[in-house]
Order: sequence, then C-alpha cells, then structure tokens
Amino acid sequence: MSEQLLLIFEIIGTVAFAFSGAMVGLSRKMDIFGVTVLGIVTAVGGGVIRDIVLGLTPPATFKNPVYISVAIAVSIILFIPSVRRFLFKKQNAFDKAMLFMDSVGLGIFTAVGVETACIAEHRNLFLLVFVGMITGIGGGVLRDVLSGNTPYIFVKHFYASASLIGALVFIVLWKIFGQSAATLGCAFSVTVLRLLAAKFRWSLPKAAEDF
Repeated sequence: MSEQLLLIFEIIGTVAFAFSGAMVGLSRKMDIFGVTVLGIVTAVGGGVIRDIVLGLTPPATFKNPVYISVAIAVSIILFIPSVRRFLFKKQNAFDKAMLFMDSVGLGIFTAVGVETACIAEHRNLFLLVFVGMITGIGGGVLRDVLSGNTPYIFVKHFYASASLIGALVFIVLWKIFGQSAATLGCAFSVTVLRLLAAKFRWSLPKAAEDF
C-alpha cells in the first residue's frame, strides 16, 4: 500500500477511534478538555505504544501532527451541544454508533500495526501479531482506564480476539497476495468479526460468578 493510501487509511481509523473516545467522555459527563483528551488518547494511544515497541522514536504521532489534529477536531465537533443532543437522543443509536466506530477503528489499526512492523522489516510472527493487537486495542484500553470503565478487552464479546485473528489474516494474505490486499483484508475481517460478535453475542468463556 502506498504511503498516501496508508495515510488515508490511518486518518479514517483516527476519526473512528477519536469518535469512540469522545463519546465515552460525553457519556461520563466530562468537560471539553476531558472529552478531547479521551478522543486523542483513544485515537493515537495504540500507535504510540506500537512505535515504542518497534523502536520507532519519536512515535509517528509526534512527528506528524495531523493525527492529533484530526482527533481534536472530531472531539470538539462532538462536544457541540446540538451534536451531543442528536447523538444521545436515543440510547440504541448511541450504542450502535459506538459499536460501529470502535469496530472500524480496531480493524484499521490492527492492520496498520502489522503493516508498520512489516515495513520496519520485522519478520518474527509473535512480534507481528503482538504489534497488530496492541495497535488495535491500546487506545481503547487507555480510554477505558482513564474513564473509569473496565477495558473492553476483558468483558466485551470478541475484541482482542478479533484483533488477533485479523493479524493472522494479514500475515497469511501478505504471503499470498501482497501488502495492500493483506491490509484491506485484515481491517475488513476484524471489523466484520466485531460486528458479528455483537449481533450474535459471541464471547469467550467467563469465570463463574458462584465460585
């Protein structure tokens, strides 16, 4: 995938995750600063962790301000009273918007994470999968911790599992069809898995409540 297309892909993921982060901040009745911080952390947190793990310093977020700028813009737009009222008018609509945007962000950033590791010429399978997962779930974990919620990866359907499967899909497709197909296939598979898991209530076994 060309650098320009990769940038567009990352911007879409940034918008999706900034949306989910800002929405959590709004649901927790935070002020505009808190909402914006959650939007930024959710959007760029996973990428920062990814770059540190790969030894790419300073992280891309700090070399190119476009990611943080987009996250700030999305957060401020969502904070506008008329936009807030529209989004929270119906709880069902809020839940669906959160699910969709979080799923898209997870898919895109899982794919971007593995692709970044490949571009950096890392070929260790465990590292590729780990970097893909941490890029996908890192921002969401930071968002949930900062907002006082139990992280999605511990309680919600397929989350980290979808990212793990998507990273493996990337590696398989990359070897057969090349990098662009692998990136798109990974993002698509993670997003679809998350949405299907929510629809059909797929989840991993949980600890019994009566032990």
